[in-house]
Order: sequence, then C-alpha cells, then structure tokens
Amino acid sequence: MEKIDPLITVTVEEEKMTKQTKLIIGGVFVLMIVLGVLTGYMISGKKPSTSSSSTASAGPTATGKNVFGSADSKTFTDSATGTVEKDGISGEGTHKLVRDGGPSQTACLVSSVLDLDQFVGKKVKVTSKTMDAKKCPWFMDVGRIEVLE
Repeated sequence: MEKIDPLITVTVEEEKMTKQTKLIIGGVFVLMIVLGVLTGYMISGKKPSTSSSSTASAGPTATGKNVFGSADSKTFTDSATGTVEKDGISGEGTHKLVRDGGPSQTACLVSSVLDLDQFVGKKVKVTSKTMDAKKCPWFMDVGRIEVLE
C-alpha cells in the first residue's frame, strides 16, 4: 500500500480555500467601490450628466441677445447698472462697476461664471450675488451680464 503524505493533502485543500477566499474578497471590494460611488452621487444630490457640455465655460455663454452667463435667478438675485473697469478696489475684486452717484456707488466685481475682461469699457447691467465686502461699498459675484451699449 502506498503511503500518502498528509502535508500534500493539506496543501491542496488550502489552495482550494485560498482561491475561494480571493474570489470572495475581490467581490467584496468591487461591491464596496460601486456602493461608494452611488453614495457619493446621493450625497451630492446631483444626477449624472447626460450631455457632454459643461455648465461653466471659459467665456460667456449667450442666453439671449446681448445677455451672457447663468440663467440661475435663485443664486444671482441682485442687479446693478454701470460701466465695467479692470481691477477692483484695494485688491478686492478683479473688476469694478462704476455707477452714477460717485465712488460710494462703485461695486467691486468677481465672477464664478464669466470672464469679465470681455466686458471692460462697456455699459452693462449685471445680475449677481452680493458677498461680504471689506473695502468696497458693494462686492458682487456676477452671474449674468446684459450689454447695454
């Protein structure tokens, strides 16, 4: 009778167990990744985009004749009219809106949506969100611009 080595038998069984364990662990990792991605979408409250275009662009987005930027009237609730000039006041804002009434009526501008350089020297109506100002009479995040002249 041939003698069977017990170490060889154990090794074959351990090898089968190791393959099954690897498959289970791999499946658990894949499941965790899928659940993590789904949880991220649920927490952000956003749905996956079905179009290839982005909502923010490098330049203005035309929303009507001479109107550029976002149509979001819930975020951008304030408006003012004046002429756009480069540079803010004392480092606050990238641009300023010079309005009738003198320096106390000047608004400092930034924009999370538009490139304001394209409107320098033009008379415009800006629709914006007011932000906390430290040095400017009025500090605005511009969401939409209507070119008047």
